[in-house]
Parts: sequence; structure tokens; C-alpha cells
Amino acid sequence: MKRGKAVVVTGASAGVGRATARAFAERGARVALLARGREGLAAAAQEVRDAGGEALVVPVDMADAKAVDAAAQQVADTFGRIDVWVNNAFTGVFAPFTEISADEFRRVTEVTYLGYVFGTRAALRHMLPRDKGTVVQVGSALAYRGVPLQSAYCGAKHAIQGFTESLRCELLHDGSKVRTTMVQLPAVNTPQFDWVVDRLPGRARPVAPVYQPEVAARAIVHAAFHPRRREYWVGGSTAATLLANAVVPGLLDRYLARTGYDSQQEDGPHGTTANLWSPADGARGRDHGAHGRFDGESADRSVQEWASRNRNRVGAGLVVGGLGAVVAAGLRRRGRTPWTPLRRITG
Repeated sequence: MKRGKAVVVTGASAGVGRATARAFAERGARVALLARGREGLAAAAQEVRDAGGEALVVPVDMADAKAVDAAAQQVADTFGRIDVWVNNAFTGVFAPFTEISADEFRRVTEVTYLGYVFGTRAALRHMLPRDKGTVVQVGSALAYRGVPLQSAYCGAKHAIQGFTESLRCELLHDGSKVRTTMVQLPAVNTPQFDWVVDRLPGRARPVAPVYQPEVAARAIVHAAFHPRRREYWVGGSTAATLLANAVVPGLLDRYLARTGYDSQQEDGPHGTTANLWSPADGARGRDHGAHGRFDGESADRSVQEWASRNRNRVGAGLVVGGLGAVVAAGLRRRGRTPWTPLRRITG
């Protein structure tokens, strides 16, 4: 990547957004950090500078369309342009649907779905006149497959998927060189599980297997500079979930009905600060960093994520391997082994 790219990351104060901002900074980017929590933003900005990037802190609530437009203008005025916009901010409620109030459902939708809409609109306002730029939507396996106890979040992620597909078609129709791509994530070890509104009997947790936020960040940065792919899948669990949902969705309904409640909670006290209405790292809060409390079980590598980023290499390997198998089978049918020609040469 060329040094000096102007990158916007929303939800940059913690979790995946925090790790993504740092990953862009390590490549010399100028990173605008958008989020509500001032403590987290300040710490994220310092990490960006320590990694070799330039940081711009822009406190903003992504559910406020006018504020998002103003934030984008501030970035463009400071950096001169916007090359990459990463939509990542979200919030959530862990509870059965009937225990989520109308106001709570609306708030999750406004932040997690409309925040992406407003962010994308603000980005395009600066990218379309230049006919250049990339919007990366940070999605989830839950963009395709809903799970119990997260109806508001799943609904928002499904909406992002449909919105992005519609926008992509419009950009293609117009012959625009502005690109949009989506990165579908697995369960990630972030502070969100201590921030969400939690009405479960146990303490909210991600469904195993869990990955570190740096795994997601690598995929997001790659997607930003290889945006011709419609989407990237991160984690074997994401691939397995999406494939199973495409083939046997009814069976998956029953499986999740049986396992989805217990797999999303564990023993322990609930978090004391919810960030639905105000940031957990606001004026009276503290910086929570990129990682949650699941470091002990979280993977820092994903073979599937590597394969997704290196699809051409994987495809070439499969072709070569397949041709080798065909040649070996043909030689065996003639009573020879794959090593017979080599023996003739070497004597």
C-alpha cells in the first residue's frame, strides 16, 4: 500500500475498529478515528501515532446523519481527500426479542444499520466527484444467518448486506470506479460483550471459536486494497455457517434453537456499563482497548482468512494438485508409477 492513504474507521475507539486503525497505521496511513468514546479515541490515536501513522480524532455518533456528514468534511479538509471508509460502528442487545423495547430496537438499528448508510453516503459525497475510493462494510456471519438472542443486531446486519448489494449494482451501472466490499466476521474477542445491554440469565459471550480482533483487521485492510471481491469471509466458522445456511437452513434453525442460548452465555457477573445510549469509555469511563476478556481462548490466526485473501494461490494449488492426481492415476492404469520417468532419467 502507498504511504499516506486517507482512511476513515468508524467505531475506532475499541474492538475491531481499534485493531483496524492500528493495522492501517502500520502501513503509513493517515487515519481518522470516528466514535463516541473520548477515552478510547484518545488511546487509539496514540496507538496510530506509535505505529507510524497520522491520527485525526473525530468524536461522532454514527446515528446522527448531519454529524456524520460534518465529520467526513472535517476529514476531507484535514487530509485533502478520503481514500478508504471503513464502516464498523455498532451496538447491541442480548435478550429474547420480546424483552427488547421498541426504543432499544430502534437505537440498535440506527447505530448498526443506519450508521453504515450515513457513513457510506458521507464517503460517496467525497469519492464520487473524484471517481475513486473504497467503502468497506464490516459485516458478520450473522448478515446471512440470524441467531437467537440477537434479533436487533442480526436484523441490522442483514439490512447492511442488502443495502450494499443494491449500492454495488448502482455503482456498476454508472461505470463508477468507486468500490464497495464487505468483510464477514466470525465471533471476535472484543469488549462489546461487557458493553451490550444484557438480559440473559448468564453473562453474554461470543459463540466459540473466537478470534482476536487483529485477524479481522488484517482482512479488512486487505479488502480495502482489493475491493473487486464482493466480500471476504473470515474464520472457518463463518464459512461453515454460511454454507450450512445455504444448504440446510431449516436444520440450522433447529440446531440453533437447541444450542444458541447456552453457547452465548457463561457464568459470571454481567457488565456494569452498557453503551447503547452513551459510550462506555466516555467522560466518566475508561479506555477498554481492542481486546475483550477472552484472550485465553482466542485464535490469532485463521487458515480460512488466509485462504480468502489468497484465493488465486489456493486455486492454482488445487489445479496443480488435481492435474498431478490425474497424471498419477493414468500412470497407475498403465502399470507404472509417477516415479518411473524419473528412474529412466537417473538410471
